[in-house]
Amino acid sequence: MSDLRPRSWPARFRQWMASEATSGVLLFVAAAVALLWANSSWRDSYSALSDAVIGPAALRLDLPVASWATDGLLAIFFFAVGVELKHELVAGNLRNPRQAAVPMIAAVGGMVVPAAVFVTVLLTLGEITALRGWAIPTATDIAFALAVLAIFGRGLPAALRTFLLTLAVVDDLLVIVVIALYYTDQLNGVALGLALVAVGGFALVVRAARPQWWLLLPLALLAWGLMYTSGVHATIAGVLLGLTVTARPVHGEDSARTQRYAHAVQPLSSWLALPAFAFFATGVTLVEGPGVVATLQQPVVVAVILALVAGKFIGVVGVTALATRFTGLRLADEIGLRDLLPIGLLTGVGFTVSLLVTELSFSDPLRADSVTIGVLTGTLLAAVLAAGSLRWGVRRMRRRQVGRDRAPEPGAP
Repeated sequence: MSDLRPRSWPARFRQWMASEATSGVLLFVAAAVALLWANSSWRDSYSALSDAVIGPAALRLDLPVASWATDGLLAIFFFAVGVELKHELVAGNLRNPRQAAVPMIAAVGGMVVPAAVFVTVLLTLGEITALRGWAIPTATDIAFALAVLAIFGRGLPAALRTFLLTLAVVDDLLVIVVIALYYTDQLNGVALGLALVAVGGFALVVRAARPQWWLLLPLALLAWGLMYTSGVHATIAGVLLGLTVTARPVHGEDSARTQRYAHAVQPLSSWLALPAFAFFATGVTLVEGPGVVATLQQPVVVAVILALVAGKFIGVVGVTALATRFTGLRLADEIGLRDLLPIGLLTGVGFTVSLLVTELSFSDPLRADSVTIGVLTGTLLAAVLAAGSLRWGVRRMRRRQVGRDRAPEPGAP
């Protein structure tokens, strides 16, 4: 059997850069470096870097570096999400509603139940001032979750990855809608209309026989800038631009442009946008505040952790169990409900989008920092539990295969 792996070191390096495991490790490293720096004796330099203002003041784009990571670079990630969503809707798993129905329903359950857990915990503990953050535990980090699955779930059925990917894409779509509708306080209708016009211009160029980058890039920047000015979170522009890319081959091309654009943007998203956002979003200073233990005991932090770890699991696995039991919907043939236990835990890996919603929910730096610690703790706990569950699943599957290999064939003496 021939070796299908790339033979040259540049090809192997590109494959390593594009792998889901590498992307997840980069996110973790960026967050760890930020936490260490923000709690070291050089923490003032971290704050100075985060707060340094750059950008043209005439366009009202003189923003802190941390804001550029959140509002600017993260739009690249959301463009990749939009492209992937478009491909899935037109030519992928979401094209067949019956096939995608179970993970889509599970995604809804994975949003509603964590939000309900978050609200219930806060009401029970009397912390009603933090209810604005109800959407924080509803998101699943696609990159981080797929990375954990790729590292610890090798050998498990491919249908598990398809289920997780479909769920996470729908999850992100719903959270994007929540951000656009719920976290937009002041709306500039003129700027929003002009942003949509820019998106329309991008759509015309990107669908042309030979789209030119020197037209696409200015139109994308214009759409982003106008969306930011409108009051709608600028990352929404990235999603809308991604959705305009064609998902079927056109003009005699061999492959869909969604695939080519996703391949082109993925390194920027994985190696720049997401690590930069993680670096500036997770640099919480704990040595000068009430301390880690006191922070973790705050009602809003408890609510975030419980919602991410328990709420997500119950929402995804519980709703899937109900849907497959009381409707005609079914999971893929090669997986069962028990196989989804680690997937339910993986959906508690909130990280990127949860951190974004945290910033949108709380303007008070102390409250935002506390919730950030809750998101990081809940994400890490969910990832560790999922990794252990995945390894258990891999061992169980291997024992089954060994048992089948040792079993005598029918008719054998």
